Amino acid sequence: MTDTGPLGDHAEEPTAGGDRPGAGQEPPAATGPERAAEEARARARARGPVSANSALTPDSGTAALVDALDTLRGRLGALHLPLDAPGVHHARTDLARAVDQLDDYLLPRLRAERAPLLVVVGGSTGAGKSTLVNSLLGEQATTPGVLRPTTRSPVLVHHPLDARWFSGDRVLPGLARTSGGGADGRALRLVASASLPQGLALLDAPDVDSVETANRELSAQLLAAADLWLFVTTAARYADAVPWDLLISAAQRHAQVAMVLDRVDPGTEEVAGDLRRLMAEHGLGEAALFVVPEAQGEDQLTDGLLPEAAVGELATWLSGLGGDPDSRARVITATRDGVVDDLVRRTDALAAAADVQHDTDARLRDAVERHHAEALRQVEAATSDGALLRGEVLARWQDFIGTGEFFRAVEEGVGKVRDAVGRFFRGRPKEAPHVEQAIAHGLESVVLDAAEQAAERTYADWRGDPAGAGLLDGLELSRTAPNLRPEVAGAVRAWQGDVLALVREQGGSRRGTARALSFGVNALGVSLMVVVFASTAGLTGLEVGIAGGTAVVAQKLLEAVFGDDAVRRLAAQAKDRLTARVDAVLRGQGARYTAQLDALGTEALHGDRLREAARAVADAARGERSLRTTGADGLTRPWSGGLLRGAGTFRPPTSPDGIPLGPGAVAGTSRAAAAAVPAKDPTRSRRPFWRRRRRQEDDA
Repeated sequence: MTDTGPLGDHAEEPTAGGDRPGAGQEPPAATGPERAAEEARARARARGPVSANSALTPDSGTAALVDALDTLRGRLGALHLPLDAPGVHHARTDLARAVDQLDDYLLPRLRAERAPLLVVVGGSTGAGKSTLVNSLLGEQATTPGVLRPTTRSPVLVHHPLDARWFSGDRVLPGLARTSGGGADGRALRLVASASLPQGLALLDAPDVDSVETANRELSAQLLAAADLWLFVTTAARYADAVPWDLLISAAQRHAQVAMVLDRVDPGTEEVAGDLRRLMAEHGLGEAALFVVPEAQGEDQLTDGLLPEAAVGELATWLSGLGGDPDSRARVITATRDGVVDDLVRRTDALAAAADVQHDTDARLRDAVERHHAEALRQVEAATSDGALLRGEVLARWQDFIGTGEFFRAVEEGVGKVRDAVGRFFRGRPKEAPHVEQAIAHGLESVVLDAAEQAAERTYADWRGDPAGAGLLDGLELSRTAPNLRPEVAGAVRAWQGDVLALVREQGGSRRGTARALSFGVNALGVSLMVVVFASTAGLTGLEVGIAGGTAVVAQKLLEAVFGDDAVRRLAAQAKDRLTARVDAVLRGQGARYTAQLDALGTEALHGDRLREAARAVADAARGERSLRTTGADGLTRPWSGGLLRGAGTFRPPTSPDGIPLGPGAVAGTSRAAAAAVPAKDPTRSRRPFWRRRRRQEDDA
């Protein structure tokens, strides 16, 4: 039979001028896959320089996808969700799974597209996973038994010629490797077996419902790194909740799944029908289902292995996957596409979680700012309403200023005041420090009381917020800091120094007052402090008259020295500096809270960069898929390579030409299983999942 080449009977005959087009003749136009490839090369040339991933991937579309995924991996790696905001526990799990998907499966798979198909065998405790794997291989490659739930080390069985794919870090790079039988921890035990077809690897994972958390987490991680899930359950446990949580997540991300119903007793085959119903209800209606009968009577285990007939259907299906490169590629591509799409969706959800972290940070900071700002307003009110001009401050001021000579001078006019000032400075400057001390003590009490209330209110707000409560454990933040009292005392002394500096500066700018200042800077400073606290709002009865008189005396004294405008300006400046000093103290107290947030870095968290990276991945994935080429017939070729034990005892259906339709075409539809499955419309034939996918791609 003559080989007509890739164009078949429609290939053009060579021209008379030879095999190449002659002068003036156009070369034949490229069609189909050739045109798509040429367009891809043209786009690659238009993009200019390519990334380093181009050297590791077979085409520009895959390289662009890997570049986008690398960027996303970096941003996910930098993301942390430390605050206990609503939904954060689910988001943290999603983040860990997204990183695991990238590190353990997606990036290694894209960079090693020719690596063997990795089938992860998972399931519940006691489902018979290890016995099933050994029975398919015809040897004891993995150890079953009651101690299996405590064995954390998964076992990966591969063909000897595929060893280099798994001994390095291109597949499951996060797990250490060992070839010994006493592996512990998270090491991946590698077992070479010539019974396995080249191009196929089986990984016996820990139990998904193990009593040990580390086992459960490792099992979920390995299943997420699989090209194909082979999920094993039993007739007694097929409806358990924990396995179905994993299966539903697999369906949501369109992972390729095959189910094995193990240990089915004679007469209970209807369980397969119920399991098929559950699969359809949870998005796994197209997954293959294999039924393995319970070994008993003449079909008991031999050397720990199930009879060949019991695993024949599954062995035939897996051997077909291992021996047919096209089948392997389609399964890998379908799973990979599902992971990419799920990753984009998951990243969008994580971006929203990052925004929630930022908003939660802002809410906690607002509580700190609000209560300490209220404390500042409280101090400002107490230093403006005359409240400080009572008690000890008022007594010391009266001792200092007296009520005789100064009051008479004030009543007689400014000239008399100016004369009295000189005599006053020379005669009684020693009393000024007593007034300063009284003012300092009163001001300290006001600031300490306001700070204490701010601390109590902030603590109450944070304690009532789950995110804030998680930051308070082990910290003494319900009260002010132990060193606050000396800090406030220092701030008050510094403010009093500011006031004296203002008086000194103002006095130095006026001729005629220098001599008076040389005798009474402290007295003028005390007078200015009294003017700052001069308002009589909040005082009643006799105190109003006393405080009012006190303020008038202080103001007249200053006006006699500096003039009206200067006194108003000095009072405003002194008030501003007091506010600044108190604000600095209160901000320091608030910083005890905000420092907890600063250490977490949640203020800078935003989801926009994650959304940008997710959009880039989605765009690159669409570009990569548009460059794919498909075969002409949709039928797989006869498989090559080795066969698993029992393969061939079950004969798969073929096309009219005798070509197998492909592994899994009628998986799980043995007579017993088929009897439990409701009849379908005969006009709607069931295609194997890779043919359906290919048809969908062709239609697209």
